[in-house]
Amino acid sequence: MSKTFIVAELSANHGHSLDIALESVRAAAAAGADAVKIQTYTADTITLNSDKEDFRVKGTLWDGRTLYDLYQEAFTPWEWHQAIFDEASRCGLVCFSTPFDKSAVDFLEELGNPLCKIASFEITDIPLIDYAARKGRPMIISTGIALPEDIELAVKTCRDAGNNDITLLKCTSSYPAPVEDANLRTMVDMKERYGVKVGLSDHTMGADVAVAAVAMGATLVEKHFILRRSIGGPDAAFSMEKDEFAAMVRSIRNVEKALGSVVYPSDPAAIKGREFCRSLYIAKDMKAGEVFTEENVRSVRPGFGMHPKHLGEVIGRKITRDASLGDRLTKDMID
Repeated sequence: MSKTFIVAELSANHGHSLDIALESVRAAAAAGADAVKIQTYTADTITLNSDKEDFRVKGTLWDGRTLYDLYQEAFTPWEWHQAIFDEASRCGLVCFSTPFDKSAVDFLEELGNPLCKIASFEITDIPLIDYAARKGRPMIISTGIALPEDIELAVKTCRDAGNNDITLLKCTSSYPAPVEDANLRTMVDMKERYGVKVGLSDHTMGADVAVAAVAMGATLVEKHFILRRSIGGPDAAFSMEKDEFAAMVRSIRNVEKALGSVVYPSDPAAIKGREFCRSLYIAKDMKAGEVFTEENVRSVRPGFGMHPKHLGEVIGRKITRDASLGDRLTKDMID
């Protein structure tokens, strides 16, 4: 199987410091990530500066804050993007971003953004998806808050734009997300239902759900990454530090090795331990002409004698020569 594409999502985990952002890129590379992802928006491109009740967050880690205030804290300055892309390249990582409006798509095109990720809450922004898909980059779309018709329309929009390189990510839009809400079988169903590649954008704590997703066919896994949770910030509580991320990567790579490929050996000699299977052996000393019974011929370990499937054919027939306990039963011994 091909390698799972493991993405370290930096998101807001930079503490308003470019140095921390760049150090995070280096740490993600050291932890075994294949890519780092950032987000490209400003508070003004993603929401309105309003104190009205509609614009106040409810039911999350960020209760009571306005959307504008939250995104002012969380955004990655656009003037940092080039430095982050360059650092990722030096570290051997793919760097890409999530655009949240058309101006962000255009800005990322100038940077050579190789992949386009559409965030879960933007899956209903069909004009954005259409605009991004027409750039011809592979499209990665999170589905956390999506109805089936939202997913179907987003996929259709990409295809109508001439873009068929689509990966849907199973996502639970809770921060952190309870493990019991992961519902990874949905990921498998999405692959069949929509005819796309699938993966996981994971907000659960720990690595269990991500590793399980790989075993179920995820081609991409995305986890929030932070240099140190003590940096703080909106996403710190459910982000992985370097050692945790590295342990997840090791587990994923081990699962990939274990999945292997479909193998049914055809050469018995090539199967390790095959010699310890059962076969037919003489279980008591016998003289030529004696009749085989269940007492003097048995199916036992090891596997150098005749196949046990022949036992029924042997019982009642005569042995052609003297044999002693422990001799392999061979065809020439049967009259």
